[in-house]
Amino acid sequence: MQTIINTITNRSSKRAYLAKPVARDIQEKILKAAQMTPSGANMQPWITYAISDTDVLKNIGDAIIDKMNSGVEHEQFIQYYPLNWVAPYKKRRLETGVGLYKLMGVDRKDYDTRTKMWHNNFRWFGAQTVFFIFTDKANIDGAQGALIDCGAYMQTIMLAAQEFGVDSCPQGSTTEFGKVVADVLNTPENLALLYSVVLGYEDKDAKINSYKPERVPLSETVTFI
Repeated sequence: MQTIINTITNRSSKRAYLAKPVARDIQEKILKAAQMTPSGANMQPWITYAISDTDVLKNIGDAIIDKMNSGVEHEQFIQYYPLNWVAPYKKRRLETGVGLYKLMGVDRKDYDTRTKMWHNNFRWFGAQTVFFIFTDKANIDGAQGALIDCGAYMQTIMLAAQEFGVDSCPQGSTTEFGKVVADVLNTPENLALLYSVVLGYEDKDAKINSYKPERVPLSETVTFI
């Protein structure tokens, strides 16, 4: 019997998918569950674009990669990653990247392959369904509560997806090009992209899907009083 604890501990981000979209009825069930995520004052600040149109997804990916190739590092609504990486977070970040590239046999100096792997984020790892999560800009004008609530919403999406045998990968990489996504989708001016979540069915033959970075022990993150 699948339990909530099993779902949480067994889930991992997948980076290679079969060319199979998530059925509309399954998407709706996942999103209805996610809609139950608690939020401050019941704001429910998330606004989701659930996209399974491969042409639209390709257009978004092309636009982001074109920006990257032109030397633009980001066009974002919010700053996702720290501007100054400090210990122990910098170490964890480096270990995660090194572990992934080591698994795939990619040398640190192999810039072409590393770039191709990074671009694959915006090819959605071959998946055909991606949820793009926005919020109203007014919600994050000098406030951060909506970001916390939308983070919880993202977690609920991924855990609910597991219930239906759907794999996932949250994408902070898309956050860095949120304005590009908004332009391609021609979203209302009041919306800001926060992140995206790839949803689909993992390619079980893909070596990269075996990667699951380790979590630090509770002693490093928890203080019991």
